[in-house]
Order: sequence, then structure tokens, then C-alpha cells
Amino acid sequence: MEETNRQKKIGKVLQQELAGVFQQRLKAAGNQNLIISVSKVRVTTDLSIAKAYLSIFPAQHAETLLEELNQIKNQIKHQVALSTKNQLRKMPDLSFFIDDSLEYIDQIEKAVKGDENPIKNPELLQKRKKS
Repeated sequence: MEETNRQKKIGKVLQQELAGVFQQRLKAAGNQNLIISVSKVRVTTDLSIAKAYLSIFPAQHAETLLEELNQIKNQIKHQVALSTKNQLRKMPDLSFFIDDSLEYIDQIEKAVKGDENPIKNPELLQKRKKS
């Protein structure tokens, strides 16, 4: 089912505000070697739940950081609600998820650029043929 224009607009507003909140929190905590980007926010049709998909770099910290964010999501929700009070009537509940699409693309790129290049070494094609 496709998102309505209202869902898309609310998702964009939340995406921008969440990105700002994460930047403030990282700056306040002194984390300079960590990047959190909000890649997408999807809002349910009844506008009660917002699912935020986050890209976290470096990826090895993603799981622990996601757990920490889910523990303090009420504080984040309150902070976003204050900054969007003139745009949103009701602040949806937040859920955070890891967006691993960039990591997936990186794995594909490594596989393509890897040592086993069938164009340069045609013998590799023999390995891939079905018996």
C-alpha cells in the first residue's frame, strides 16, 4: 500500500527533526567518530507510529547504539514534539530500526571489485557452472 501525501509530509518533518536531535546529542556527548543519519521515516496510516530507519557509521557500533536509542526514545520523542508542536497535532510513537542498505551495497561492491574477477580470470567461470 502506498503512502498518502500526509504520511509522506509527516515523515519528512520527522526525518529532519530526528536528524537534528541526533546531531545535538552526539555533539553534547562528544562523539566525533560516530555518524547517525536518518535515511527514511515511515508513518502508519493512522499516524500513531513512526518507524525511523537509521544508518549508523561505523557499522560495528550500530546494534549497541540502536539499543541505547530505543531506551531513550521517550526523551527523543519529547524533544521532537517540542520542536514540531506548530506542525503536528499529535506526535507519533517512535521506533528505530537499522537501515543496512548502504552496508549491503558495500558488500556487493567489494564482491565485484574483489580478487575473483571472472572477466580477468575466465577459469573462475568454470567454478560457477552447474554440474
